[in-house]
Amino acid sequence: MTAVDLDPTGFAVVTGASSGIGLELALLFAGDGHDLLLCAEDDGLEAAAAHCRAAGVDVTTFRTDLASAEGVESLYEAVIATGRAVDAAALNAGVGQGGAFVDTEVSALLQVVQLNATSTMHLTRLLLADMVARGQGRLLLTSSIASTIPGAFQAVYNASKSFVQSLAEALQEELRDSEVTLTSLMPGPTETNFFHRAGMDDTVMGRGPKDDAADVARQGYEALLAGKDRVVAASLMTKAQELGAKVVPDKIKAAVHRQIAEPRQSGPDQTAGPDDEVSR
Repeated sequence: MTAVDLDPTGFAVVTGASSGIGLELALLFAGDGHDLLLCAEDDGLEAAAAHCRAAGVDVTTFRTDLASAEGVESLYEAVIATGRAVDAAALNAGVGQGGAFVDTEVSALLQVVQLNATSTMHLTRLLLADMVARGQGRLLLTSSIASTIPGAFQAVYNASKSFVQSLAEALQEELRDSEVTLTSLMPGPTETNFFHRAGMDDTVMGRGPKDDAADVARQGYEALLAGKDRVVAASLMTKAQELGAKVVPDKIKAAVHRQIAEPRQSGPDQTAGPDDEVSR
């Protein structure tokens, strides 16, 4: 990809912006002087916007459920209504779901696919087409270390992130001769509400050490500015995990993932809320 300068007075779109990595990314854009359109579904959106406005930038909010095609289309219409060209976008909205596949409600599994995979693809297509037509723009997709691991007891989440990672790598090749860049952000476990909302408090992964969301966002933001294809963020442990995933057989990775993701005791499923893609 060809790196191009990001307009310091430009306009950026961030989804999943109410908390976690999404909020930290929004703050980084605001700190560099970018006006923002922030999208999330939950009540934290306006507080996040106020935090960003403290940097002296204009912030528009749009609250919608991106797990539906209608939600994605309505967000895109809100972007168009600003009359601003999108210089950069960070597509970070996502949802997690732990627990045994056969014990999880189909509606919860479908929400993971619809938000993490389908809506990410849909919004990427809309924004990327405009960037290519304009001949400039940067796009950041929040993928995950989970994309490299068959996720026993987190099966659909990991599979959804494999979709995002494959999409990112394919589009990078298609964009190779353009002035538009696409960067994949691959976090490991990150300190947010993700594991609690995914019903994974009683797992080794949920109780284990996690990276700081601000560190993850900063590394993703810097990679976006540099036009890099991807960045594994944030700690050395996370980077080592990604390197190990390249050489360990999938069957072994699935078995190891079971050890860290299987609940220690049974209980009612807890489905993660949307717009908090911060974990893996």
